[in-house]
Amino acid sequence: MIVTEFRTVDVPVEDRFDYWCQLVGKTMVPVDMDSDHAADYRGEMRVLGVGAASVWPVTTQPVRLRRTPRLIRQYDPELYRLLLPRHGTLEVSQAGRQSAHGSPDMTVTNTWRPFDLRYPEPVTVVGLEIPRRLLPLPEARVEGLLSRRLPARDGFGALLAAFLTTVSRDSASYGPSDGPRLETVLVDLLSAVLAHHLEEENRLSPETRGRTLVLRVRAFVQQHLHEQELSPASIAAAHHISVSYLHRLFQAEGVTVAAWIRQERLARARRDLGDPLLRHVPVHQIGARWGFLDAAVFSRAFRKAYGLPPRDYRHQTLRAPRRTGGFPSPA
Repeated sequence: MIVTEFRTVDVPVEDRFDYWCQLVGKTMVPVDMDSDHAADYRGEMRVLGVGAASVWPVTTQPVRLRRTPRLIRQYDPELYRLLLPRHGTLEVSQAGRQSAHGSPDMTVTNTWRPFDLRYPEPVTVVGLEIPRRLLPLPEARVEGLLSRRLPARDGFGALLAAFLTTVSRDSASYGPSDGPRLETVLVDLLSAVLAHHLEEENRLSPETRGRTLVLRVRAFVQQHLHEQELSPASIAAAHHISVSYLHRLFQAEGVTVAAWIRQERLARARRDLGDPLLRHVPVHQIGARWGFLDAAVFSRAFRKAYGLPPRDYRHQTLRAPRRTGGFPSPA
């Protein structure tokens, strides 16, 4: 992943707003910008290259950005842009609609039609841009969603918001070879969000539907790891699919459903065992919290995954200086 970072504090005060305007125009698309804070403008932005897509977390003071017909003729990379406010609000006007958005809502615009975007207060926003050609939905139908409110509290909206937040926060953990895979996930999730609102799910390819369903299943499992009843059967029932189809989905992931659930439960138990605030909670209770009711079974599984029993892991982690690199992931 290629990461480029900009901060206005790196240039003299009198040059900051001009610097910000120039970098936005060069790294995104040309826009006219004005701000009541131009005399001492403050902003930070990282642009993460994710295959043909890009993710850009930005924190900025109040500002207005206008994409005019003249600027579109000057340069248009033909991108769909999703805006996810994390703190503060934004106001956008495009395709004859005006709307205001705050967390956890998001909205979509494009670069080939004029828009007027305002940040009326200091904001932190995560943006996603993908090429027009990658979205497998009728353009005329997508136009009906431009600048509208797209909820990000549940469903595919919540998955996309969570994934964008993770990528923007943990960008250092990804390498150049991860770009195409991350691009696929982002395009799949944005396509699924828009297809859901358009009732055009049939436009998505079987591969996209399968990959997004796996993401939904993974999110569901993470939310229900503590429940004893969690099983392939309960997961399949919650997603209205057969158990055999669920297993086929995870074959492509290279792990069985049951094995993945166990890995995630062990990872949560390991986290709790290394938490100083939980040092007085008995080891068997931590195991039971994450689905291991039999203390002996928990101890054997933990030792197989991490190389030592849970009690020894806790002692070593809480008593010894924390080491870089940590322990291996469960096998």
